[in-house]
Amino acid sequence: MREGIAFLDMCRDVERAVEVSLQPIDLVGSEAVIFFSDIFVPIPGMGVEVDFAPGPVMAEPIRTRAQVDALRNPDPRESTPFVYDILRTLRAELEGRGIPLLGFAGAPFTLAAYLVEGAGSRDFSVLKKALYREEAMMRALLDHLAEGVIAYLAAQVEAGAQALQLFDTWAGLLSREDYAHWVQPLHRRIAEALQETGAPLILYVNQGSHVTDFMAETGFDVVSLDWRVDLGKAAEDFGQRVSLQGNLDPCALAAPEAEIARAVETLAAAGRGARGHILNLGHGCLPNTPVEGVRAFTAAARGLAE
Repeated sequence: MREGIAFLDMCRDVERAVEVSLQPIDLVGSEAVIFFSDIFVPIPGMGVEVDFAPGPVMAEPIRTRAQVDALRNPDPRESTPFVYDILRTLRAELEGRGIPLLGFAGAPFTLAAYLVEGAGSRDFSVLKKALYREEAMMRALLDHLAEGVIAYLAAQVEAGAQALQLFDTWAGLLSREDYAHWVQPLHRRIAEALQETGAPLILYVNQGSHVTDFMAETGFDVVSLDWRVDLGKAAEDFGQRVSLQGNLDPCALAAPEAEIARAVETLAAAGRGARGHILNLGHGCLPNTPVEGVRAFTAAARGLAE
């Protein structure tokens, strides 16, 4: 589907994005659809030139307060109309099939990580130095991004998304103290602003095993856990305050079918103590994930109810 088309152009192509979004339903038996897009789709509308090589690369990384002040926060319905066309089309396709549609966005801190660093990084040292040396600039940037994320997600619900997931891929780089100082207030702000949409809210922090208790206090309905977290302990510690999602290591999908089935049974048992548990991976599927492994996972999950 992506052959011969640039990645961002793929995200803007309503017909292709709809087809790719629907593929997991028929090909691997998923029970929900998350629309095909990328966390950086709304960023060009803010006035930032970004390319994918293959991850996001900024033409001019943000390093000054003047650059932050020059950012725009347009109405997302006008700057990314294709996002909402994709969602409306998917909702119409799924309505008669009883399959829920999920929207999503990148969290302010993760977006800021790329904007300041300029590209992906192992340690995001430029970003982390900015947290210590340019606190006013970073605070202004994160505030600006939070407003954009709130508007972007609220409009997704208007267009048909029935639940929303916030991905904070790089917040796990921070210590507990820095997460509480820089990120938790943003998560709370977003959750509070989106409560009126009525859509369940899911929060994911990659490598966030050391801050899961803080995540449970953000106002999100579901905390999505990576595979480093003990699901049973999480269910015991805060599973009555929030529902849980996760958390099989995606590399486990390379195992034989019987082993995947046993892993699913173990996860289901561990999550049973929570008020709710969405059986899922602890990260997205990796590019080399065997399709048959994904099918084995979804088949085992459906088999739990039989």
